[in-house]
Amino acid sequence: MNDPLQDPNFFRNPYATYARLRSAGPVKKLTTGSGGGRPSYLITGYAEAREAFVDPRLSKSTARFFAGQPSRRDLHPAVSQSILATDPPEHTRLRRLVAKAFTTGAVERLRPYIDEFVHGQLDGWEPGGHADIVADLAVPLPVAVICQMLGVPEADRPQVRLWSSDLFAAGQPQQIDAASHALAGYMTELIATKRDQPDDSLLHELIAVRDGTDQLSENELVSLAVILLVAGHETTTNLIGNAALALLQQPDAAARLREEPGALQTGLDELLRLDSPASIATFRYSTEALTLGGTEIPAGVPVLISPGAANRDPAQYSDPDQLDLDRDARGHLSFGHGIHRCLGAPLARAEAEAALLALFTRFPDLRLTVPAQNLEWRRTRLMRGLEALPVLL
Repeated sequence: MNDPLQDPNFFRNPYATYARLRSAGPVKKLTTGSGGGRPSYLITGYAEAREAFVDPRLSKSTARFFAGQPSRRDLHPAVSQSILATDPPEHTRLRRLVAKAFTTGAVERLRPYIDEFVHGQLDGWEPGGHADIVADLAVPLPVAVICQMLGVPEADRPQVRLWSSDLFAAGQPQQIDAASHALAGYMTELIATKRDQPDDSLLHELIAVRDGTDQLSENELVSLAVILLVAGHETTTNLIGNAALALLQQPDAAARLREEPGALQTGLDELLRLDSPASIATFRYSTEALTLGGTEIPAGVPVLISPGAANRDPAQYSDPDQLDLDRDARGHLSFGHGIHRCLGAPLARAEAEAALLALFTRFPDLRLTVPAQNLEWRRTRLMRGLEALPVLL
C-alpha cells in the first residue's frame, strides 16, 4: 500500500488518517520510507504509545540500526549521534549530567527575558495592521531564548538563527548537512571561549558539570549545545503556532484566558494534547520481537510512536477533537514519556505561556486573514507546524 504518512492530505490534517488507521487497531503495519524498505509499525493508541515509550526493547540508537548501510548524508555527528539517539546506560549518564544544569530554576530565571522578548516583538505590531504569528513571534522567540541560555553573544545570534532554520530545510539535505557542520563548528569555538572566560550561562554550567569523576567529553558538549538549540527551536515554534490557531478558532477560549490568565497553566496541557507539535516521536526500532496492542512486531523494524494520534485516542479522551480548557490533559504525550521525556518541557511551556498571554491580551480582536482550511502546513510527518499564521491585529 502507499505510505499514508506521505499523502498531502496527511500534512493538512493528520488526525483523519490517524483515526482511520486506529479503527483497524492501535498498532498498524505500514510501508514507509523509515527503514530502508523495511516495514514500519505505527502506534496510534494512547495506552500502547505510553507503553512503547518505556519499553527497553525499542531502541533509539540510529547508529546501530543503520550500521553498514550506505548513506549519502553528511550530517555532523553532533546532530546524528546526539543524546536523542542513545540508549541506557549511555543515555542515562548523559541525561544525569545535563539535568544537573538544565533545572527548573534556570527556566524561572529566564522568565523576565522571555517576557521582555515577547513584548519587544509585539511592540512592532500596529493595531489594525497585519502580522504572521509564526514568522514574527513563534520562530524568533525560542531561538533567542536558547541563545540567551547558552550565552551566545548578541552579535552572533542572527547567524545562529539562520543555521538553526537551515537545519529544518525540508527537502534540502545538502543545506541541512552544511548547517549541522556550521553550527557544530561555531559551538566548538564558543565552548573554548567559555572555558577561557567563564560566565553564568548554561553552556558554562555544562562545561563545569560532573558526577564524581565523570564529566562531559568535548564531543558530548558540542552535541548537547547543538541539540539544545535544535530541539528547543522547532517544537516550541510549532507549539506556539498550533496553540494560537486553536485559540483563534475558539474565541470563547481565548476570551477566557484573557479574563483568567491563570487558566493557561492547565489549559496549555489541553492545547498541547489537541495539536501536538511532535506528530510522530523521534526514531525507534525493535531490538527483539514483541507484541504490542495485539500486534506482533518482529525484531529489527522501525516503530513509530505517534503522540499526535495517541493524544486524540477516544479510548483515553472523550470528544478528543474538541478543545476543552477544563479537561485534565496532564497525561498527554506531546513531550514523550519515560526516560526520554523532553528535558526542555518546562522551558517550552514558559515560552508558550508568555507568547499566548501577551498575544491575546494585547490584541483582543485578533483574527485570521485567511480561512483556516487554506493555511499551509509543514510537509513533514514528524512535526506538526504551520508555514505561516497570518492575522489581522
